[in-house]
Amino acid sequence: MESLGSPAAPPRPTTEGSGSSPTALVPPPYRGPLPNPPTSAVPSVPTGVTPVPAFGSDVAVVPPTATAPVTAPTDVGASAPVVQLSGVGHRFGANDALRDLSFEVPDGAITVLLGPNGAGKTTAIRAITGALAPMWGTVRTFGLDPDDDGHLVRPRCGVVSAKPALYDRLSGRDNLAYAAELYGVGADAADRIERCATRFGIEDALDQLVGGYSTGMKTRLALARSVLHDPQLLLYDEPTSGLDPESSYAVLDMIRDMTSYGHTVVMCTHLLAEAEGLADHIVMIESGTDLISGSPTELTRRYWPNPIVTLDAEDPRLLDRAAAFPGVSGYRRDPAGARLEVDDLRRVPDMVASLIADGVRVTRVEPHVPTLEDLYFTIRRESGVGERSIAAPGGAARPDGGLR
Repeated sequence: MESLGSPAAPPRPTTEGSGSSPTALVPPPYRGPLPNPPTSAVPSVPTGVTPVPAFGSDVAVVPPTATAPVTAPTDVGASAPVVQLSGVGHRFGANDALRDLSFEVPDGAITVLLGPNGAGKTTAIRAITGALAPMWGTVRTFGLDPDDDGHLVRPRCGVVSAKPALYDRLSGRDNLAYAAELYGVGADAADRIERCATRFGIEDALDQLVGGYSTGMKTRLALARSVLHDPQLLLYDEPTSGLDPESSYAVLDMIRDMTSYGHTVVMCTHLLAEAEGLADHIVMIESGTDLISGSPTELTRRYWPNPIVTLDAEDPRLLDRAAAFPGVSGYRRDPAGARLEVDDLRRVPDMVASLIADGVRVTRVEPHVPTLEDLYFTIRRESGVGERSIAAPGGAARPDGGLR
């Protein structure tokens, strides 16, 4: 079984004459969304031989004709999910790593797999690439079964694991050159190495031995390696593990930019602060199964369809009477103040006036937008999940909480 992040090594490129370009038996790199269905010219080849375009070469696009039939390759359209898992399960010994896990990864977006350590996030990533064959359920990546067609799936993926496997006794440049050879990048490998290194801020360290890199520099090198062959799907498993806050912020900012280059990103994390503001699509995983999935906006509206306002007072206990006010559908008081879910924010001035009339010295009135932290713990509580914790912003574990 292949390890996470190690693509199936393609056959060595072969050349014919000094002027020919190498041909590798792997599909061409992702060049952005294609028309649906895509069409490509079929070169003249001997009967019974399937042509394979040179990796990294441009294939001319021509309309189909009767004499040159065109077959649309298996690919995802602009609106089709890049990854689909349905009822996936896998067991290690007596432990269920995945249990009926189902979710989709939309094209051109950042999907965050969010859950505690041991929830099954890494196992799900391995199933997506075909590095692990689940015992039951179905996995489709680019519409293909990665267990049967891993040689077609993995060259279109870029993977960064929590502890990237790098060669410490080679320079950064040699690490990237080896990856370029492994993926059959071709004649422009040197130029791609320079561009990728510059993109991730390690161009000045390319000729240094990787064993002397800091943890942050190694992560940047792994990120550069993941995009070297221009993959469509990027899979990042805890990419900020072991990094200081400044380096973590820089790495997350780079990941945020990935979709602007046409990539689809799947990122695993157990840190709410990482997913906040980064995720276009969230899949919450617990004990190997999905609790819920959707965009942050969709999920927030599902759990908090009404506006929320935060109140505080010199004696917060006196705010409890607001729970019985007309239009209040949810109330919770904690050290940060009292949060009220109301049917209309226009009720708030009358509520505050009533509290003041009753002698309550109100010190704060503030509309509240639920955070990912609020969403996460509310979903866990309503799903009946136990007392396991996840790291909240700042690294502190938070107990369950919510308005309901």
